[in-house]
Formats: sequence, C-alpha cells, structure tokens
Amino acid sequence: MRVFAVALLVVLAALQYRLWLSDDGMGSVNTLKTSVKAQAAENATLVRRNDQLVAEVKDLKEGLAALEERARNDLGMIGANESFFQVVEGEPRGATAPVAEPLPIQRTSH
Repeated sequence: MRVFAVALLVVLAALQYRLWLSDDGMGSVNTLKTSVKAQAAENATLVRRNDQLVAEVKDLKEGLAALEERARNDLGMIGANESFFQVVEGEPRGATAPVAEPLPIQRTSH
C-alpha cells in the first residue's frame, strides 16, 4: 500500500510540474490570454475606424455637405458668392520696418 501511495505522489508531482513549469502549461495560457486581450483592443480600434469610414462613405454618397467640406479642405474650393481672404502673418504691431535710404538720382542729358 505504501508503494502505491508513493507512486501516486510521484505522478501527482509530475503532473503539477507539467501544469505549472512546462512550455505548454500555465505560462503559455497566460501568454495567450495577454495576446487575446491585445488583439481584442486592436480589433475594437479597427471597428471604430471602419464605422467612421462607413459613415463618411455614406455621407459622400448621399449628401453634398460632406463632399463640399472635403473639396474645401483638400482642394481649396471657393463657392459661388463667397470671398476668399488670405491672412499673411507679418511683423507684430508697433514694430517699425527698416527705412531704406533714398537712391541718388542720376540725371542724364539728352
């Protein structure tokens, strides 16, 4: 009976070793769980991006507002009865521009 109990204890120890320390044991399971969580997060991001793209395609097919916005931003479209103003950054207010000295006048006789 004692031999049988020792044999069972050895088998139990071998199975515990395989479960906790081998390459296909709990370490592998934890690695796979981490990979699944990362992939699920990436999939959720891609689903949100796809939903945005579907909505944009729908807007472009059905309405002119999205198409007009895209043309304004990407192509610089100016609609009828609109004015275009371009703001150019210059010297700050109060700054004086350098004064150029007048050029000497050369007179030539004819």
